[in-house]
Amino acid sequence: MRSTVLIIDDDEKIVSMLRRGLAFEGYEVLTAANGAEGLNKMLTAEPDVVVLDVMMPQVDGFEVCRRMREGGSTVPVLMLTAKDEVENRVKGLDLGADDYLVKPFALEELLARVRALLRRKTEQQDNNGNRLTFEDLQLDNESREVFRGGNRLELTAKEFELLHLFMQNPKRVLSRDLIMDKIWGYDYSGESNVLEVYIAMLRQKTEQDGGKRLIRTIRGAGYILRGDV
Repeated sequence: MRSTVLIIDDDEKIVSMLRRGLAFEGYEVLTAANGAEGLNKMLTAEPDVVVLDVMMPQVDGFEVCRRMREGGSTVPVLMLTAKDEVENRVKGLDLGADDYLVKPFALEELLARVRALLRRKTEQQDNNGNRLTFEDLQLDNESREVFRGGNRLELTAKEFELLHLFMQNPKRVLSRDLIMDKIWGYDYSGESNVLEVYIAMLRQKTEQDGGKRLIRTIRGAGYILRGDV
């Protein structure tokens, strides 16, 4: 399966160069001409890596990165800037960027950085694949057991799959369409309320004995596994 790279940059020449270079290397490439468009595509496209320009009008790269991380996205971010200043590099990294590249840059270096970010992401997923933990919630994918606060939860197969998806993507907003695709495929119509029913049942089981809510609704966007109020 091809990895997807989302380029958010208002410089048409750079976008054109990156699109050609990344596509030639076998990536699926998506583009956004400004920060607002980029944030919208983040909600629907679920890219594997984001290449993000800093200097854009209205919503700049720093703000895009801040909103991504506050929204729970863990997608690796490679920031691009024309400013070779330590202050800007530090600001980007503090806001949650994973790497930084100063313009002008060689395409080969950007491709190497993208490959490194994808390797790191894969390693993290492999290390966390069988046993997942979020706050006092534990899930064992091999035994298919779930515990909260030391108490075993009795989940149906679909409830387990749904919780597993959330725990693979903590603090990340998952759209309704993405969840339906991952858990039920395309067997259910867009009018079905099956997801809402399962979310309600999963909440009931994970919140028994006074446990605080972890699966939260983000109005107009989807659901998120998040501990804070």
